Amino acid sequence: MKPRSRKRYSKKEMQRYFSDPTYRRGISRRAKLQLIRQWKWVLISGVVLLVGGIAYLSYLFSGLPSLEQLENPKPELATKVLSVNGEVIDHFFIKNRTYILRYQIPQHLVNALVSIEDKQFYRHWGVHSGRVFRALIKNILALDITREGASTVTQQLARNLYDLNRGKREVSIQKWTRKFREQITAVQMERTYTKDEILEMYFNIAYFGRGAYGIATAAEVYFGKSPNELSVGESAILVGMLRGPAHYDPYTKPDRSLQRRNLVLREMYEDGYLTRVEFYNATAQEITLKTALSDSPAGVAPHFVEYVRQRLLQKAEGYGFDIYRDGLTVYTTLDSRMQRHANRAVEEHLEIYQALTDSVWVWEDNPDALDYVLDRAIKSLPLYRRASYTQKDSILNSLKESEAFVDSMKQEVSRLEVGFVALDSRTGNILAMVGGSDFRTFKYGLNHVTQIYRQPGSAFKPFVYTVAIDNGYSPCYELLNQPATIIMADGKRWSPSNSDGTFGGKSTLREGLRKSINLVAVRAIMEIAPVKQVVDYAHRMGISSELPAVESLAMGTGEVSPLELTSAFGVFANEGVHVEPNGILRIEDKDGNVIEEAVPMMREVLSKETAYIMTNLLQDVVDHGTGIRVRNYFHLPAAGKTGTTQDFADAWFIGFTPQVVAGVWLGFDEKVVRLETWDFQGSRAAAPIWGRFMKYVYDDLEIAMPLEYFEPPQGVVEETICLETKRLATEFCPNKGFEIFNSKYLPGMCPKHTTLHWGEGEESRSNISF
Repeated sequence: MKPRSRKRYSKKEMQRYFSDPTYRRGISRRAKLQLIRQWKWVLISGVVLLVGGIAYLSYLFSGLPSLEQLENPKPELATKVLSVNGEVIDHFFIKNRTYILRYQIPQHLVNALVSIEDKQFYRHWGVHSGRVFRALIKNILALDITREGASTVTQQLARNLYDLNRGKREVSIQKWTRKFREQITAVQMERTYTKDEILEMYFNIAYFGRGAYGIATAAEVYFGKSPNELSVGESAILVGMLRGPAHYDPYTKPDRSLQRRNLVLREMYEDGYLTRVEFYNATAQEITLKTALSDSPAGVAPHFVEYVRQRLLQKAEGYGFDIYRDGLTVYTTLDSRMQRHANRAVEEHLEIYQALTDSVWVWEDNPDALDYVLDRAIKSLPLYRRASYTQKDSILNSLKESEAFVDSMKQEVSRLEVGFVALDSRTGNILAMVGGSDFRTFKYGLNHVTQIYRQPGSAFKPFVYTVAIDNGYSPCYELLNQPATIIMADGKRWSPSNSDGTFGGKSTLREGLRKSINLVAVRAIMEIAPVKQVVDYAHRMGISSELPAVESLAMGTGEVSPLELTSAFGVFANEGVHVEPNGILRIEDKDGNVIEEAVPMMREVLSKETAYIMTNLLQDVVDHGTGIRVRNYFHLPAAGKTGTTQDFADAWFIGFTPQVVAGVWLGFDEKVVRLETWDFQGSRAAAPIWGRFMKYVYDDLEIAMPLEYFEPPQGVVEETICLETKRLATEFCPNKGFEIFNSKYLPGMCPKHTTLHWGEGEESRSNISF
């Protein structure tokens, strides 16, 4: 800008100036006023600049981390979920990060970082002034103040750790502010931490793409390794990705990733971190990435993991932890090997039965069911719920006429669902859980083990027989297998019948349970096992759902969940002791301190004698009764009970070995879909899943499940009887078998508290065929 020229006066003005004092004083006054105005604007500008500078400095420093934050950084860490056999089955996180210590980070990984990102790392004090100056000159010459980067490793850590870069799109002043904050914070961090501590934090904070925060997670995601197992070439790949994880992704940009790796290796070689031989060997190494991330996109046990997540959220408020940020380690009860066997058993069986469903269930033959399903589906849509009253009918009609929508609903509703759970009967630990047919794609939804409540049908009958046995009636006690009419509380008449429509004569309790005879169970609850007592026993044994105190309960009309029913059957296997189901063994914080450790909740609800006698009866069901299809797969000691509800709506099988109790439910989410075919009874539709699972588990040499038998307690003795007269056998009785007595009763003519275990002669108990 040119300097302002001085005003030139004419000769006349000069003469007046010297001859007229008033004129002279006016000019002088105007000059003073002009000078005052000039200094006024200078002063105002200075004040504005000072206030603005103070405000900017205040804004600049207000975005910096506090001293406490610097000394105690808290990165967001993923919670790790482990199986009982040590396998990581899932993580809970906002940022998937696992923290490791400096000694766990290999030196060649550090060397790669220093070579490519910050060669003066061990020499500078947080900011490399030479790089800043060179970058500034280049940016000015390029007319772009942010084109050339000069951030040190410490500055990058400061930005990532304290979120100093708050926007994806920044104007120039914001970029300058961020840079200033990074530099100030970097200097503070260098004064607070050693170089090794800065490296440790950096490698635990850095983002490597694909949701992987920190080198531990990145090494697992890309190579299936821990950091100390990485090769020099693999370390170079990961460090090379830091500049742009998506840009150098080895899965989607393999050539670019390879070039970047070789650049990192060359820098390491030139900096003296690699010898010539090591450099050429590393550049010649092929990239071998991790291929199979897990058994499925949802993981090996998605329904169980969601079950655990819900339990952790319930505990979080009491303990004050955040399952998504605090880096907890959760040790669960799940055995990932058993879980894979459960997945396999379910998948193999559903493949057969879904095809059967598709061939049997014809929507054209069930128009009312289709109309009901479509109405429910459409009215649950946000589009319908948000619509005005006048629009709702139009939406309903248009979607019902949409062929694509109707076909999708038909497929969804006729999809066969499953609930499978296996427990350790002695500890209550959940060993495996398949909560639905969508176990390969499950995210969040219905868990058919814990969140459905259905009638168990004949699978409930063991509770009736347990009461009868505990009331002193022998398994060889006979009841009429005859129709009965019961007047219900509402005055209606109920006339139960057997599933095959036949009846006649008498049947023992053993035969009634083995063949699942409805009329025998109903007679039992009417005559020797009062319904209120049955409800009480069921609740004591682990059924938490409300049960109707009516005679139809003998046929399983109360609704229960698969988990609680399976847990209740565990009482028989566990000698009368009920243990609450549990999925979490221990919770630790990021430093390994125990937050909570599970203690099994046990209570004795049956005598050992009653539990064993019921087990013996349920063995008969598997060996010779409705559960015999289990023997197509599994041939070791087992006991259990099938269940089928009215119109074949639900199929059940709950069974146990001396170590494991498992339950299977098969059915549909919409109860209007019912396969009225004998192929959908519990013995055919549910029992095979149980049999397959147990076979795979007991055949697995890695699990090495020991072979055990159901042993009678000390209060039970054995005698040889005549199967025709039901008396103690003599040499004149050609048809002999074994009778198991409770020792407090005298042996003789089928006393109370006895069971008949049909063997093949009187030689020894080992002759009994399992």
